[in-house]
Amino acid sequence: MLLPNGIRHLPDYLDRPAQEALVEAIRAVVADAPLFVPVMPGTGRPMSVRMTNCGPLGWVTDKARGYRYQPTHPVTGRPWPEMPQQLLALWDKIAGYEKPPEACLVNFYDDDARMGLHQDRDEQDLAAPVLSISLGNSCLFRVGGPERKDPTLSFKLASGDIVVLGGEGRLCFHGVDRIHAGTSTLLKNGGRINLTLRRVSP
Repeated sequence: MLLPNGIRHLPDYLDRPAQEALVEAIRAVVADAPLFVPVMPGTGRPMSVRMTNCGPLGWVTDKARGYRYQPTHPVTGRPWPEMPQQLLALWDKIAGYEKPPEACLVNFYDDDARMGLHQDRDEQDLAAPVLSISLGNSCLFRVGGPERKDPTLSFKLASGDIVVLGGEGRLCFHGVDRIHAGTSTLLKNGGRINLTLRRVSP
């Protein structure tokens, strides 16, 4: 499978103990910064994922103000919890970028959740890669090119897989077509967690 330039798929990068440790760290994040349902700008239509963030900044969206990064949780008003050390270490090892990530989006997918094709372009620093970690049930991940009309290809992401969008692939459209229920025993109640590390400011 030939991925677009700048996109790397690292299958089985995290072994089971590393995945379990990361889930525990994310549970602590969610206890401090509860999951909320993001909504589309303009329409206010809820997305099918629930999400939260950790790190100095968090990505949020609402009907009135749209997509943006801010230092506080939109519901509690509190600062986001610190990014777990394991995530910072993965960034250092894989990203190949001298500045640390400033935001980690925590997206929780129920088994019927989806994510339409989109670009990650709300960051000022587009030279930094986006690092995406899959935990829990497998998903069918779709990736295209920098234009919405570009042809796409789909492949499976399993628990412990990592995808890097960098270089020419940084602004490629991508999304999640479906979750494959029952493909992992990592999360007690099923579903999938996706952790997306991003550098926001130059």
